Amino acid sequence: MKTEWDYTALADAYLKRPDYADAAIDAMLAVMTVRRGDRVCDVGAGVAHLALPLAKRGLFVDAVEPNDAMRGHGIARTQHLEGVRWHEGTGENTGQPSGAFRAVTFGSSFNVCDRPAALKESARILGHGGWFACLWNHRQLDDPVQARIEALIKGSVPDYGYGTRREDQTAVIDASGLFGPVVHLDSRVVHEQTAAECIEAWRSHATLQRQAGPAFGAVVEEIAGYVSGLPQGIVRVPYSTHVWVARRT
Repeated sequence: MKTEWDYTALADAYLKRPDYADAAIDAMLAVMTVRRGDRVCDVGAGVAHLALPLAKRGLFVDAVEPNDAMRGHGIARTQHLEGVRWHEGTGENTGQPSGAFRAVTFGSSFNVCDRPAALKESARILGHGGWFACLWNHRQLDDPVQARIEALIKGSVPDYGYGTRREDQTAVIDASGLFGPVVHLDSRVVHEQTAAECIEAWRSHATLQRQAGPAFGAVVEEIAGYVSGLPQGIVRVPYSTHVWVARRT
């Protein structure tokens, strides 16, 4: 399916991107009062970084992903789980039946949708009182290693920014008029990567690729040179998993 951003070339590297904090996922499901056996639609499911932990918690997951390469990795990673089905679709047009789900989730994908249209589509496929959630992993930029990486990026892309993926999502959810009070959750997690895994993860960084343009490869090589020189070749990356949750009115 053709979308504004083509993630085909990034799909392999997405496998090395960090998982969400388990505590944040558990807190999200607790707020939603979602239980084993409930049906969840995970939109923009990518390579299953969120669909996989949801399924492991006993939920039936319909994973919607527009990109063939990403969806292929997701299918491979979840093929041992009976409760996961994959579909081609987008946040604005999931192709899913109306009123079918207890919850709709967007793992690092809400920011690449037309957010008002995606909220309208989420409300359509949710049952009465169903739940919407969007979440992202944010690197903690006050960490010395991450601060140095940010400096390397801004040396080549001075106006580099993270756009809506680092914004508070409350206003856009409230503006839809489709969901009740928004709950914000966050939980910290530290991932350890080898230098090679860290570099591969940066090769999948779509936000940086879009803003760096032709300089993307050179920026990643600068990051590679820096992290390769870290002691023992290990990179400790502190993240905060941020979640916004709201109930359909």
